[in-house]
Amino acid sequence: MYAAGQCSPDEFVLNRGKRPMRITSKLHLAVLAAGLAMPTAAFTLEASIREVPAKEIAVPTADVSPQEQALIGAPLPPFWNDHPNDAAAWKALIKTRADQIIKTLPNMREKFGVKSEQVTIADVNCYILTPDNIPEQNRNRLLVHVHGGGYVFSPGEAATREGILMAGFGRFKVISIDYRMPPDFPYPAAMDDAMAVWKELVKTNDPKKIAIFGTSTGGGMTLAMVLRAKTEGLPLPAAIAPGTPWSDMTKTGDTFFTNEKVDNILVSNDGWLGDAAKLYANGHDLRDPQLSPVYGDLSGFPPTILTSGTRDLFLSNTVRVHRKLRQAGVVADLHVFEGQSHAQYAGDPNAPETKEHFSELTTFFDKYLAK
Repeated sequence: MYAAGQCSPDEFVLNRGKRPMRITSKLHLAVLAAGLAMPTAAFTLEASIREVPAKEIAVPTADVSPQEQALIGAPLPPFWNDHPNDAAAWKALIKTRADQIIKTLPNMREKFGVKSEQVTIADVNCYILTPDNIPEQNRNRLLVHVHGGGYVFSPGEAATREGILMAGFGRFKVISIDYRMPPDFPYPAAMDDAMAVWKELVKTNDPKKIAIFGTSTGGGMTLAMVLRAKTEGLPLPAAIAPGTPWSDMTKTGDTFFTNEKVDNILVSNDGWLGDAAKLYANGHDLRDPQLSPVYGDLSGFPPTILTSGTRDLFLSNTVRVHRKLRQAGVVADLHVFEGQSHAQYAGDPNAPETKEHFSELTTFFDKYLAK
């Protein structure tokens, strides 16, 4: 059971399974020899790494709709490990994905009764998304949308997909910001555009009647916009909804590792995602709170609702923001969907989980936005 190795008189090696475990005292050895259990803290795994066996994970069926099961069970996207090596390659990938999204939008707008109008606000391209029927309590309310896409994807009209769903389910007027993106416009262009629109909107709209929302990159930008508004002494929104926010670009957080290749949307930070972070940051420190807002001062934030899924690569990003908001005394709700990978709460407009998600946001905004 015990084998002598390159150890001191007070060290022994316990051979169990594939990996030896080093016992650091005769007391530990005596306890084991007596068949007693040692506290977990008595053993230190090499480099504090937990070895996990290979496994297969089935699509969950309990409390998950058939539509959502189809999303969860889909194969990994073929482009997840693409590494565009120049601006032309990035632009080709961006266009391919944008074209796919844009094809779906006319039917989506018709289904949800939403009109889209392209406008310019503070010299920034935007889209006003207006539902056919706006209830009385929402007539003077406004939602500002910052889209996802890793700071590189969903330019132009492709940026409006989530905004259409929010306008359709929530019956709010939504302004979706088509901020500039790499490879032509790296940081801080996106934030400069978003803040220019925010400054313009609060000139003629009561910020107590405005919320900011967005998913992934849009979630990270939502948080960063509040941080920047605080720094610049600007009015803050009445509420925010950062969905599965890209709140840390440094690959810090448990689920960057535990959900790697379990998440069938982002898949891994070592694919295009990590490249996009560096492309956008353009040499800036990835821990800068304007890039990774989880490192910012979250005190004084407006009420916040966060959403993620149990298979989401950004689940830790979301959880860490929630804890920091709570520690700062901010009202913060956290919603985590069973089995979902990154942002699959909005993946299928017909899934009941999608309706549930946007209904949760609607209820939250109705509670915290002035009427």
